[in-house]
Amino acid sequence: MLATDPDVTTPLHQGSTMPPVVHLRNGGTSLVVDLTAHPNPAIVHWGADLGDASERTLESLAVAARLQRVSGGLDATARLTVAPTDAGGWLGTPPLEGHRNGASTSALLTLNGIEHDGAAVLMHLVDDENALTLDVRLSVGSAGLVRAGVTLTNTGMTEYTVQTLQAMLPVPWDSTEILDTTGRHLRERTSQRHTMTFGSYVRESRRGRPGADATLLLAAGRPGFGFEHGQVHAVHLAWSGNQRVLAERGTTGEVFLGGGELFGPGEVTLAPGERLAAPELIGSWGDGLNELAGRFHDEWRARPQHPRRPRPITLNTWEAVYFDHSLARLTALADAGARLGVERFVLDDGWFRHRRDDTAGLGDWYVDDGVWPQGLHPLTDHVTGLGMEFGLWFEPEMVNPDSDLARAHPDWLLRGRETLPPSARQQQVLNLAHPDAYDYLFTRISAILTEYPISYIKWDHNRDLVDAGSGPNGARRVHAHTLAVYRLIDALKAAHPGLEIESCASGGARVDLGILDRTDRIWVSDCLDPVERLENQRYTGLVVPPEMMGMHLTTPHVHSTERTVPLTMSGAVALFGHFGIEWDVSALSDADAATVADWVALAKYVRPVVATGRVVNVDVADPGLDVRGVVSADQSTAFFTISQTQTLISSPTGRIRLPGLVDGHEYRLRVITPGGVVTEPAQSPLEWAHHDTVLTGRQLGAVGVRPPVQHPQQSVVVALTRV
Repeated sequence: MLATDPDVTTPLHQGSTMPPVVHLRNGGTSLVVDLTAHPNPAIVHWGADLGDASERTLESLAVAARLQRVSGGLDATARLTVAPTDAGGWLGTPPLEGHRNGASTSALLTLNGIEHDGAAVLMHLVDDENALTLDVRLSVGSAGLVRAGVTLTNTGMTEYTVQTLQAMLPVPWDSTEILDTTGRHLRERTSQRHTMTFGSYVRESRRGRPGADATLLLAAGRPGFGFEHGQVHAVHLAWSGNQRVLAERGTTGEVFLGGGELFGPGEVTLAPGERLAAPELIGSWGDGLNELAGRFHDEWRARPQHPRRPRPITLNTWEAVYFDHSLARLTALADAGARLGVERFVLDDGWFRHRRDDTAGLGDWYVDDGVWPQGLHPLTDHVTGLGMEFGLWFEPEMVNPDSDLARAHPDWLLRGRETLPPSARQQQVLNLAHPDAYDYLFTRISAILTEYPISYIKWDHNRDLVDAGSGPNGARRVHAHTLAVYRLIDALKAAHPGLEIESCASGGARVDLGILDRTDRIWVSDCLDPVERLENQRYTGLVVPPEMMGMHLTTPHVHSTERTVPLTMSGAVALFGHFGIEWDVSALSDADAATVADWVALAKYVRPVVATGRVVNVDVADPGLDVRGVVSADQSTAFFTISQTQTLISSPTGRIRLPGLVDGHEYRLRVITPGGVVTEPAQSPLEWAHHDTVLTGRQLGAVGVRPPVQHPQQSVVVALTRV
């Protein structure tokens, strides 16, 4: 078995005993590494499975990738290796930059030994002159996902300051179109595309978290790649702090995707013998984005800590009551939720001391006895007595200056100067790397979890980290703070087995596999508007499995956009995720309550497929239509939603395909939208919806059916069952 820790105890292959080429194969993916490349190994293929290739052909593949000398260049053209540096002639972006007090800036890393097991390889690189070692780890998981990690060790006698430490993965030369995401609060992960030209395309986050404008992944593919077809490769950085990802195309025929942590000045200095592991760069590829996303989902679901039980239907109280907490109102809300079929009741912001609005109290993690004279016991007893789980909101990393905590411990606040950093939502950030601040948070949160039957934390993070230092004239602390957040979450989960945690950050501003490896779902966006959510959820789902994405049905008059959207669309857009409700359901009419209950029942019916199946996003010609679905792992069942966001030029419009099913099998189609078949504004029924319609998987994927004629902002849910 591969030892991925730098302290490997099994012998490495040394010198002439090393094979010339390592071929990693798993999950339909091949990764071929030329160990003879100079000055250190080079990846010569990442992508389609090359089969059981012979050693002879693999060596030839490596030879076929070697570069020639060209005019105007170096005598030996430098190539993209696993650790190229300018000392070896590499003139592109390097994976390692650093110095020893301004000196010893050169690094030239050569291969000293390897360890490999067929699906993973650890390459031990050394620079004896500069007293550095670099361990490069490459693995191919069961779903074909590639993980690239680098660990730097200072073997010298003086400190070494790290400026850059990142992994890089080559992509095919014909990958000339880039896709990434951007956005803002209430509109995270909006896609954008452009041509990959020569040079570097760099996306950075300096917010102390990925941020609402961050790209969840950086993809490069053949021009015109879509969800269903087109070769595409992508990388995601599993890190929750400052970061950089880049795509680079060089004039010597090399193109790669890379990424790593973005360090502040002097933020990371390694003492003699100390090491630094960079965040993992995770790569996926596919014939279309659906296949690429499927690799992320399948491998993430294979983790031992992945949530296995059905995702509880969740009612969150924020948009129902905001800060207006009273036992009578909240118990009435719980009663209404239980009648609808809700399984988890989450009390949001406002339950702790001095917290009557968002200007005070943050950090004072004691139940406010002015609002809750008997503590939360009357509410938690009522909720659990109804058969629901109880969840509670925290924002552990933040503090209001108007709080007992900030007044008692001003030295616990992240700041780089005497004055505080600019405020956001009237709050500052605690330095979790400060041992006393960390201990306070663990003690207080753990005390609340011990006293009450809390099975779930909504963990919020409502501002960027600005000028995040250890104190006046202190050192940068984003790196240390992020690691402390990880430790705190891990410690709370270890102390309270069964606890589930949601990562929320002003909505979707901290969505990455670093935080998601230790939490159980993410809040995709504070915007509940289903029209806005369509693109957000589609592109979040390129990396995050749907059952880990919080998707809530909400009031028809949406709080965040003032748009009025029918329940048919709100329910349908929330269906293929971790379903919940964000609404004062205690005030529903009987008709609306019955409709919401139907959506809850449908969500429970669909969720086994959502949690284990394959997500299918359909490439459609009309920008006003959205077609997406989930197909069960055995391809016997599928559910699709057909949503219309605007009026269509063609009405009725052309047929839509429903791909992802077995070509030779037959499937029966049924419209199962709560409320019945949508026929308005058409003047006649949708005939196939009133007919015993049975089509083969090939017919569904190649030809398809007519979508219903709908008003804008309506959706239909279709079930397909193998005959």
